[in-house]
Amino acid sequence: SLVSAQTQSGTWSTKAGDSGYNLDTNTGERAMTIEVDFDKPYDVKPKVMLSVTQMDGDKTFNQRFNVEVLSVSRDGFTVKIRTWADSKIYSISGYWLSYTN
Repeated sequence: SLVSAQTQSGTWSTKAGDSGYNLDTNTGERAMTIEVDFDKPYDVKPKVMLSVTQMDGDKTFNQRFNVEVLSVSRDGFTVKIRTWADSKIYSISGYWLSYTN
């Protein structure tokens, strides 16, 4: 059967005060995950691209962060946001785009 190309997009964000948020405390490796559900499940597993559009951090420390896509399925995916050393991030957000060819 012929599968038509599909595209969906949206935003992701996390901030101090969210359940389990730890990017603004302590030092060393810290991470947060965000579950994103597609509005409409895909026929096949899509590719997902992320961007960061905003980040608020403590000016006293170097800003270090990594944002990646984990666990893509036809129904959604997970965004993992990570920081390390003495960086403190109070909020971070961006866009996502999912697509099939």
